[in-house]
Amino acid sequence: MAFKDLAEQKQGIQLLQRSLERGRLGHAYLFTGSSLDELELVARNLAKTLNCLQPVKGQGGAAIDCCDACLNCRKIEHGTHADVHWIRPESKLRVVRIEQLRELIQEINLKPTEAQYKIAVVVAADRMNTQAANAFLKTLEEPPPRSVLLLLATEPQRLLETIVSRCLRLNFALGARRLSAAEMEWLAQFSRIAALPQKSLLARYRLLDILVQKLTALKESIEGTLSAKSPLEQYEDVDKDLREKWEKELAAGIEAEYRRQRAHLLMILQDWLRDVWLRTMKVGNDLLNFPDIDGGSELAKRITPEQALRNLQIIESTQRQLHTNVQEALALEVCLLRLHL
Repeated sequence: MAFKDLAEQKQGIQLLQRSLERGRLGHAYLFTGSSLDELELVARNLAKTLNCLQPVKGQGGAAIDCCDACLNCRKIEHGTHADVHWIRPESKLRVVRIEQLRELIQEINLKPTEAQYKIAVVVAADRMNTQAANAFLKTLEEPPPRSVLLLLATEPQRLLETIVSRCLRLNFALGARRLSAAEMEWLAQFSRIAALPQKSLLARYRLLDILVQKLTALKESIEGTLSAKSPLEQYEDVDKDLREKWEKELAAGIEAEYRRQRAHLLMILQDWLRDVWLRTMKVGNDLLNFPDIDGGSELAKRITPEQALRNLQIIESTQRQLHTNVQEALALEVCLLRLHL
């Protein structure tokens, strides 16, 4: 299997191949998406492309895909290549331990023996414990020559910000994010307001109001749906202890579902801001998540690619803060005030 066979990941792969063609290979990548299996396929094919003996080359002569037939490609495909190393969460806790990272760091610091590049892949990097993440930071800051580090994560908001900031991030969702009609309507409204000149605090707070109103509606809907399904609505003759138990379970269920839907809403916003970033670099509509949302093109005319990329980092940072139980209202307010609009 080669990049050309991963049709579901066309957008992310085209961006990756474009950077390879321009000679802009990063030393560390963060691949995010909803499926670790898909992310592993992308990582494996990047490892093959970088070390292929007969690669497919782009217009500039750089390798942009693997042949999938040479000795290196076959070894990497079967997990037997001496210069490509994988680690995954271990133990019942499903965490990436510091001992695993130390072994990986030791391997990656050795010179390649069979290929051009040493490749280190951390599957479920968002499952690194704090000790492991801190141990990995120095390698990210000072990577060994001829090495590429690949971090795969389905919950990137769990990663330390210092880890994320040292990686080039590429999202590999399973096709375009499917939005409901209500979500598309909300995003269109948000983008229209964001496209207007944002030279006053009032304009920023209009955006905050749009976001908060949507979140409030989500929470009310969740409360209504889960309350209707709760045994509290079905039985009246229950003792105090059982009622308190059910009430706690209901509150926990509402909170968990609200957090999930809030993260989803912010991911929609992040996907739109990714479109804005791509527009600042004059990328075609075929790589956009929401080519029919007009506000992004107006915003892209007045901010730089660096500012657009910073917007993505701001949303990621906000997601991580919300994951650590900071005050929601304050986190969202700071987020929207910091965005380059």
